[in-house]
Amino acid sequence: MSVQRAMSAPQIRPATLQDDEALTELDRSTWSPLHAVTPEPQPPFPPFFDSGHVPEDYLVAEVGIEGAEDRMAGYIRVARPSPHATQAHVRQIQGLAVYEWARGRGVARALLRAAAVHARNQGARRLTLRVLGHNTAARSLYESEGFAVEGIMPEEFCRDGQYIDDVFMALSLTDRTG
Repeated sequence: MSVQRAMSAPQIRPATLQDDEALTELDRSTWSPLHAVTPEPQPPFPPFFDSGHVPEDYLVAEVGIEGAEDRMAGYIRVARPSPHATQAHVRQIQGLAVYEWARGRGVARALLRAAAVHARNQGARRLTLRVLGHNTAARSLYESEGFAVEGIMPEEFCRDGQYIDDVFMALSLTDRTG
């Protein structure tokens, strides 16, 4: 029987290049067909950051666990959905991962709230995301944070003969205070 130790509230900070290895491990260990449309990562693992995935687009959640050093619990990627000036007022969540041991403890919620503030501080008026239709836990979390479904692309993905809907959700950043 495992004893659950106390965990502090998540502290959110910008990612740095020094987070590359820890984020690579987090990304690999949290991969699941519940939320990923890409194949399961296999060695050799590429660096987490590259020219299209820069530290400035990521926020990291760290938590303190009773009797241990603070440790990374999750991340969120908030980036422009396209390079077009006509879409400069939009930011998109392009990844959210939380270690299994930290789930249900407010880490994803803290990351979502920080992402909204981060996007608003960059001048964004909208924050969007895409989520797989069968990922009901994530959809419920997003809805509880004010995201609304704006569209569904039926059977957008097919994995192992199963068709999966792609759900587009958005949050207005103009009618919320941060």
